[in-house]
Amino acid sequence: MQVIRVDEDRIDSLVAIQFKDAVRALVDPEASRVILDLERVAFIDSSGLGAVIAAMKGLGAGQRLELAGLSPVVDKVFRMTRMDSVFTIHEVVPPLGEAGPA
Repeated sequence: MQVIRVDEDRIDSLVAIQFKDAVRALVDPEASRVILDLERVAFIDSSGLGAVIAAMKGLGAGQRLELAGLSPVVDKVFRMTRMDSVFTIHEVVPPLGEAGPA
């Protein structure tokens, strides 16, 4: 399991492309689970949502992107767009070694 902590307070059209590229560059090809820690992110727009989806699509075979620490505003965006059915969403970053959903 790999955790990528996002230090941006907003993922919007101004940073979406750089965000997607940064996540792709940080992903360990050996990690089967990549947890994107969004605790510091207070706002995400459709461009940011698209960047998260693009980062997920850029993962290798057998890898999955999970999300953690969503603020109420960010969580609402994922639920309103039904992306909560695409991503596993954790309230907090799971402890290392915790088994993910089957």
